[in-house]
Amino acid sequence: MMKRFFDVSISLMLIIGLFPLFILMAVMVRCKLGRPIIFRQVRPGFQGKPFTLYKFRSLTDEKDEKGNLLQDFERFNRFSSLIRKSSLDELPELVNVLKGEMSLVGPRPLLMQYLHRYDADQARRHAVKPGITGWAQVNGRNAISWEEKFKLDVWYVDHHNFRLDLKILWVTLIQVYRQDGIHQKGHVTAEEFMGVHKG
Repeated sequence: MMKRFFDVSISLMLIIGLFPLFILMAVMVRCKLGRPIIFRQVRPGFQGKPFTLYKFRSLTDEKDEKGNLLQDFERFNRFSSLIRKSSLDELPELVNVLKGEMSLVGPRPLLMQYLHRYDADQARRHAVKPGITGWAQVNGRNAISWEEKFKLDVWYVDHHNFRLDLKILWVTLIQVYRQDGIHQKGHVTAEEFMGVHKG
């Protein structure tokens, strides 16, 4: 209950306080990347239950001669880099927090197709609500492997408390300022998780 009260209070305060920034971002995204302004995608939430994630769009919709979308890195421009590095594309997720679909802190909501690719331990990351930031994000973000991220996510599930959440939020602010670990090496977005490799 304390976590939910904190999530609602902070997300509501940020949405109201940053409303002019929301409007500016919407205008900039429309001018630089086109429509739709808001990127919507179904992601797994608490216990794997699907919900619609909101983000500001960060890629163009450029297509090849056959009408197929180009690769992510080909649709990634200077404005895309700016909003990714500043994490401004994440602002609409505050609405998800306000709706109770996400928390400020928790494992990041990934893709629906990953659900059947987790092993039993990795799947425990869904035992708490997904977050805008999390323990994996402040310990490497996209610069570490999927296996390392999931170990950190599960560690958070087993050890999360209000004090840890405050620490994660504070470190997140520092990382956003320093722009640490934004991209996985060689990718503008995270490389797809293909499942557990057993040797």
